[in-house]
This record gives sequence, structure tokens and C-alpha cells, in this order.
Amino acid sequence: MAHTVSGTGHCRRESRSVKTMAIAANLGGIAFPQARLALRIHRRRQENGKRQTRETVYAVTSLDTHQATPADLGGYVRGHWEIENSSHHVRDGVFVEDASTVHTGTAPRAMAALRNLAIGRLRLLGADNIAKTTRAIRDAPQHATWVWGITDSPLLPGTLKPPRRSPPTRVAAQ
Repeated sequence: MAHTVSGTGHCRRESRSVKTMAIAANLGGIAFPQARLALRIHRRRQENGKRQTRETVYAVTSLDTHQATPADLGGYVRGHWEIENSSHHVRDGVFVEDASTVHTGTAPRAMAALRNLAIGRLRLLGADNIAKTTRAIRDAPQHATWVWGITDSPLLPGTLKPPRRSPPTRVAAQ
């Protein structure tokens, strides 16, 4: 089974095709015993005025042909990369993760977890621009205590949406 989709936008033309093939249950020696479908994803991309690039990737999935069509699988792969790219873009663009000199033991994984924690916390607080918010914290480190809920310091200027708070409850004297 196959599915192809083409589109234009952002000064480029793209075409993606997904072909699937069922994997026989009695196929011996496969490294993925739960695999039910093999996928071949072929991407063609051409930016205006540049040469066309082509890429072919292969994947396996535990989904059967009746659980996902090639169009569904193409959407899942594209959605995965959308999330992956947005996360890595923020981690590298804001925290310059690719230039990190932390390379030994579990330290790189711990640093990635701390970066993800910071990004997640800022997003939960309604930060609409992670870079601007981190610069505001860098310039006024006392705001970090508010971000982590340690104090009730004022909001960072122009970066976070104020939380909705209900007015204090008054108790009538009896």
C-alpha cells in the first residue's frame, strides 16, 4: 500500500510518499519481534532557486494494516518530527545545547532533563516566548524564585500571562 502527498509553502516544494509492506509473523531473525509493518518514507524537497534534495528512511511499526493506513503512518511520522524539532529548536536555540561541553557519564542526560524541566515550567506558566523569558530571568535572577513558586515576586515583564487568582474570602464576624 502507498500514499503520496505534495505541497508548497515557506518558499519550497515538498513531496512525501509512504509505502508499507506487511511483515510475516513467522519471519525469523528480525530484530523487532513485534513488527507488523515495514515502511519506506521517501521525501523530496526543493527550495526556490536551490537543488532538489531527496531522502529515504525506513521504519517498522507494531501496527497492522487494518490499524493504520500509509496516510495515517505518514501523519504520525510528520507529527513526531514536528514535536521533536520544536523541542530541539528551543533547547539548542535558547540553551545552546549543541555547544555544551558536558560529555561524560550521565551528565548530558541530566542537563537535557533540566533544560526540558525549565522549558516545561515556563510553558506551564504561559510563557509565549521562551527566549525572551529566559533573558528576563538572566537579567533579574530574583524572578527565578517566582517561576519555581518559592515567592510571590512580580511577573516577568511582557513574557508571562498573569495567573487567574480569586479574591480572598472574607469571613464574617459572629
